Amino acid sequence: MTPDDIARRMTGALTATATGRIEAYLPSPMVQNHASFLHRQADGSLICAWFGGSLEGKSDISIYASVLPEGASAWGPPQRLSSDPEHSEQNPVLFQAPDGRLLLLHTSQPSGNQDECRIRMAEIATDAADPTRLTAAEGRYLDLPRGSFVRAPVMIRADGAWLLPIFRCIPRPGQKWNGSHDTAAVGISKDAGATWALEELSQSIGCVHMSPTALGGSHMASFFRRRQADFVYRTESTDQGLTWSIPTPTDLPNNNSSIAAITLNDGRIAIICNPVNAAASPDRRTSLYDELGELDDRPEADPTGGCAPIWGVPRAPVSVSISNDGGATFPQRILVEDGPGTCLSNDSTDGRNKEMSYPWLLSGPDGSLHIAYTYHRRAIKYVRLAPGWDRPENGE
Repeated sequence: MTPDDIARRMTGALTATATGRIEAYLPSPMVQNHASFLHRQADGSLICAWFGGSLEGKSDISIYASVLPEGASAWGPPQRLSSDPEHSEQNPVLFQAPDGRLLLLHTSQPSGNQDECRIRMAEIATDAADPTRLTAAEGRYLDLPRGSFVRAPVMIRADGAWLLPIFRCIPRPGQKWNGSHDTAAVGISKDAGATWALEELSQSIGCVHMSPTALGGSHMASFFRRRQADFVYRTESTDQGLTWSIPTPTDLPNNNSSIAAITLNDGRIAIICNPVNAAASPDRRTSLYDELGELDDRPEADPTGGCAPIWGVPRAPVSVSISNDGGATFPQRILVEDGPGTCLSNDSTDGRNKEMSYPWLLSGPDGSLHIAYTYHRRAIKYVRLAPGWDRPENGE
């Protein structure tokens, strides 16, 4: 499809496919839409949040959201939930706090300088009279170091502390950020989000987008996107996230693009991602932000002491991979959608970008699976798989 073809489909209307899937292209006034996140409310409605604007890193990038009420035939209108004319606001996540507050956390950075990013948190209000309407309070920046980035929501530890998965974009004096020294960390709040402390994960260079899952009792596993575009990495905690093991590779390929992991109702682990890596493609680009067109004479960050990040590996197919051993191996893969995945350009208007990336997933109470992902950087696509989606005959 061309960008115009995609735009014509961005109505939010749910449609059934010949295979029994339900699909929709979410409505948005912006030409670029990326980094979707799904949240289920207590009444069964879904909220999808993402960032939209002209080009990732530009200051017109803001957070948007749409609501799908329980039983509705279409997603509601898009609503802008952030507005900072000086910063690119990215990577929204939603979290229902124990006290009932619905919180939006997202990143806020100047241009492509992820090493100067801050995390902002705002309370979201719903409207009893109009279930598709959301409004955001002004919010505030968290007291965490600059360069802190998010992609997964808060988890509550057994001791009541809030655990926020973070990756750190480490600044290199006089050099442009390119991901060469990114590491994993967690933000810890013991006062319901009022104040935060940062705890680094040991030997985690290149491990980003930490996605925690519960394995039962005090046992947890978290999974990482890798700047080196090799494999999804995994870490374990046996004390509810107080301490974590050194990350090690799984058998699931990763292309230096986002992943999301959940624990299914029966205890298995499911990860949605693009299961390809740099070994499968020669495609490369200089960095994530090499199209911004802004004057910056600084050299790319020297990888010495870090890693050599790989950008440009195709971002397709979208697949759900399933593990029966706590995420050590992922022998079963369910194909959601395939395509070229070309991502050598972030432009959403000329048709060069063909990525299907940054997916998120939720397991429904009835065993259905709700999925959202970037479609050619032009739209956010929603897919609902019916119960039984994980039967072996549905795999690759």
